[in-house]
Amino acid sequence: MAETGITGLMKIILRFLVTFVGGIAGYQSAQLLLKMNIPWVATIAHPHLWTAFSILLFAAAGYLLTPLIWWLLRVIGQVFENALQNVSMSDIGVALAGLTISLLLANLVAIPFIGIPGIGFYVAIALNVLFAYVGMRACLKRRDEIWHFIVHILGFGGRFSRRSRSNKNGGEPSLADLEAVANEQDGDADGVFASQKVLDTSALIDGRILDIAQTGFVEGTLLLPRFVLAELQGVADSSDPMRRARGRRGLSVVSELQKIKTLDVRIPDVTFKELKRDKVDEALVELCKRTGAKILTTDYNLNQIAKIEGVIVLNVNDLANSLKPQFLPGEIVKIDIIRPGKEPGQGIGYLEDGTMLVVEDGESDIGTTADVTITSMLQTSAGRMVFGRLRK
Repeated sequence: MAETGITGLMKIILRFLVTFVGGIAGYQSAQLLLKMNIPWVATIAHPHLWTAFSILLFAAAGYLLTPLIWWLLRVIGQVFENALQNVSMSDIGVALAGLTISLLLANLVAIPFIGIPGIGFYVAIALNVLFAYVGMRACLKRRDEIWHFIVHILGFGGRFSRRSRSNKNGGEPSLADLEAVANEQDGDADGVFASQKVLDTSALIDGRILDIAQTGFVEGTLLLPRFVLAELQGVADSSDPMRRARGRRGLSVVSELQKIKTLDVRIPDVTFKELKRDKVDEALVELCKRTGAKILTTDYNLNQIAKIEGVIVLNVNDLANSLKPQFLPGEIVKIDIIRPGKEPGQGIGYLEDGTMLVVEDGESDIGTTADVTITSMLQTSAGRMVFGRLRK
């Protein structure tokens, strides 16, 4: 099928450019050979004829090589297109920023080398390539921090309003505002500020906090630091499909929480620099320590660190576990034993609420429904496990 339209025009332009560049290369090559005073060049033809011959030869070579160059460009373009399909816009933006900064630095460093005869030009090219590679690699490795910085500096909040419904001043509270209120409420356990809770990324991605809030069991003010939103937005912009889906679910949870009339969702403008911390978990704990607020999370490690630092933790997993039906030793339940356990002879089944039940000597009954007598339970912040044995 004949190529028409834009593709045909692009091929014509490419052929003209390659032929033109080939002619220039031929002219420069002819002049170089003439300056070298090579005997056989001088005896072949007049310098002008030699120059014209070189220009025509290289231009013809460029004209004939255009289809090969066009094919190579299409292959390279296809490779880049396939690679960019799995790259988020935030990664592209960070990479371009790193490339721009590194090229500027490379050219500044290359200035002293340009004047070196013979090799100065090539040293400059090598420095540009080296700096570009290192700059892009470094920025992509720290893309989350860089993206969070860009989001904070430019004031991007996505769908999130910078205004709180209950903030009379029409703006979001700063760290100084939160600390001032905390000092006013110092020692008052029943004060309004005592009901404020700081949300972390894991609780938003988990999503159960929305169901809890909609039932009315969460009251007061929910503090959503801007750096938590930036982290959540970074997750939503990830190139990993699973990670991206989790981030978008977290953003949707925030949007729905803001619609609940019984809640006051605030997005304080608090930075890592103000808290003197460089990690999200550390900053959350420090914010709670300064303001006296509680932290609401599902992250087991953050849960432990916060307790060590003396911060009150509201763990959604603990709440979910406490709402599960309690079983007493000797109680009989009916379950389907579906797979073997880790220890020899054990069988594994699941209760209606999803709790794992380990059945002693239940391996022989895999694939059947059996009556199991509860013997003991093990419950932690990470979950609950029930142990039992087959009813005789």
